[in-house]
Amino acid sequence: MGRGLFQPMHLLLILFIVLIFFGPGRLPEIGEGLGKSIRGFKKALFNKDGDKEDKKEANTLEKKS
Repeated sequence: MGRGLFQPMHLLLILFIVLIFFGPGRLPEIGEGLGKSIRGFKKALFNKDGDKEDKKEANTLEKKS
């Protein structure tokens, strides 16, 4: 195995600790929130018209509610 910082066994141990701490029911919620935050961050970095996109997204979320 490699000598890097995060070897496969390290990642499995971290996943196991997170599973114990949060439980299996909350993991999808955490993953979804993390994915949304990463997408929002990428939009803010690479989108010059971010305000227009944010308004469109807010409108679609309001319609769903």
